[in-house]
Amino acid sequence: MSPRILILRAPGTNCDLETAHAFHLAGGQTELVHIQRLVETPAAVADFQIICFPGGFSYGDNIAAGRILSSRIRHYLSDALQAFKDAGKLILGICNGFQVLIQTDLLATRGDDTEPPATLTDNDSGRFEDRWVHLKVDGDRCVFLRGMSHLTLPIAHAEGKFVSASSAALERLCQNGQLALRYCRDHSAQEECSDSRSGGAASMLPFPFNPNGSQEDVAGVCDESGRVFGLMPHP
Repeated sequence: MSPRILILRAPGTNCDLETAHAFHLAGGQTELVHIQRLVETPAAVADFQIICFPGGFSYGDNIAAGRILSSRIRHYLSDALQAFKDAGKLILGICNGFQVLIQTDLLATRGDDTEPPATLTDNDSGRFEDRWVHLKVDGDRCVFLRGMSHLTLPIAHAEGKFVSASSAALERLCQNGQLALRYCRDHSAQEECSDSRSGGAASMLPFPFNPNGSQEDVAGVCDESGRVFGLMPHP
């Protein structure tokens, strides 16, 4: 039986149709669901095996990228989505969807802290970056990336810089194998991709290889189970 995929829409979301098409090509049955419909019937998420938060500018990113949508999720859908996650199902956030996931507790637990362990903020370039990037898969924890080593994908964002809340939080994410996808120079430069980090927060490739200034060249993060994944590039 084909998995059922819920693709969550909000005002301003603009990558939902191509995301649905990609899942369809992979053999999934997709349904585009507006956030308001899900707020009215949170239990509907149980009918699906995958939830995807697609790219686009949810609510116009009028406050900050993904901020309004993540707030609605925390207030109205937290229990339903936590139950979905606890059932071992898959959650994917792409670009704006990654920004949404990282502002909730679905992607990275806060532990004893009151703030998330990381955030996504303005690109170092100070402008919207729209370009192709090379990526290296780091480890095999992330379910969505297993069997892959390198990818070339487009990015299109103004707030994609990954920044940890502290050096301890960054180390915890790294040790857990949650920093699952990183920018690299190119796929032929294996040594550069593998050795570009020194293990410290200052390790970073230069622009444009790292298009936003993300710490440790991070382009994607998964949760500890590997079944929740957020990434900035568009697969």
